[in-house]
Amino acid sequence: MNDPLGDMLTRIRNAQLRRKSTVVTPASKLRAWVLDVLADEGYIRGYEATTGEDGHPALKISLKYFEGTPVIRELKRVSTPGRRVYAGATEIPQVRQGLGISIVSTPKGVMTDASARQANVGGEVLCTVF
Repeated sequence: MNDPLGDMLTRIRNAQLRRKSTVVTPASKLRAWVLDVLADEGYIRGYEATTGEDGHPALKISLKYFEGTPVIRELKRVSTPGRRVYAGATEIPQVRQGLGISIVSTPKGVMTDASARQANVGGEVLCTVF
């Protein structure tokens, strides 16, 4: 697998299209940090660390719906392994005039675009959520 984070985002998108309540993805620190941001911002119910069917560590993500429609309307990968996208503190893009969030990997950890601007740090723009 070349893009583990992109794989997790695709699994979330596909599970929401099928109206699944949970989705399982292989575990990694970066995936857990991104899920922490999504849970803090209210886009998912939460996640828990489990063991997959093959015995490897996995993350079980509880998806969130509002009146039958997914809370996450759009989930896009910005920075890919073939094309990294970096932004300074003042250049971090806003998503839909601030209605959505960009998730940024900074030297101070993985955080939202608003938190990164407030902490005055830039970094790699991982994905956008609306």
